[in-house]
Amino acid sequence: MTLASMYKTDYVQTCDQHCQTNLNSSWFNDKGAWMTNVIIVCLIKFFFGIVPGMSPELAWTMTTLTYNVGSYIMLHAVTGVPFEFTQGAYDGITLWEQIDGGVQFTATRKYLTTVPIVLFLLSTHYTHYAPFAFSINLVVTIINLIAKLPVMHQVRLFDINQKVESN
Repeated sequence: MTLASMYKTDYVQTCDQHCQTNLNSSWFNDKGAWMTNVIIVCLIKFFFGIVPGMSPELAWTMTTLTYNVGSYIMLHAVTGVPFEFTQGAYDGITLWEQIDGGVQFTATRKYLTTVPIVLFLLSTHYTHYAPFAFSINLVVTIINLIAKLPVMHQVRLFDINQKVESN
């Protein structure tokens, strides 16, 4: 692919992205979306808390692990949109890259970055700083936060989620 054709493809895709509201990511700015995220974390903790034989420390670690893995898959691993009306405008970008049109450091992005940090701090506290639980919580939180960094915007590691160009 030549540089001119890459520029033309990126330009056309950018124009298509700004012509219409992205229903795949615009709901993050709707009223109640942030509270829904908190409710989901509470439900995950409640679920792991009622499992027989599971200690509260393990329940907090599993909550952190489940939330971080789930949000990583939802925000950073899946590309495109599930709707056909976008005609491929968002095919090569993840949901995190679609939020607020890719603008960094918006309130929504700050909130979605803060939630894993707060969850890590809570789980670390309630596991009484146990080294094994701390290690698991730290690794999954760091992986989730690295994917949210501005320097990782539209960066694909190990050719995962690479856009397939048709000739």
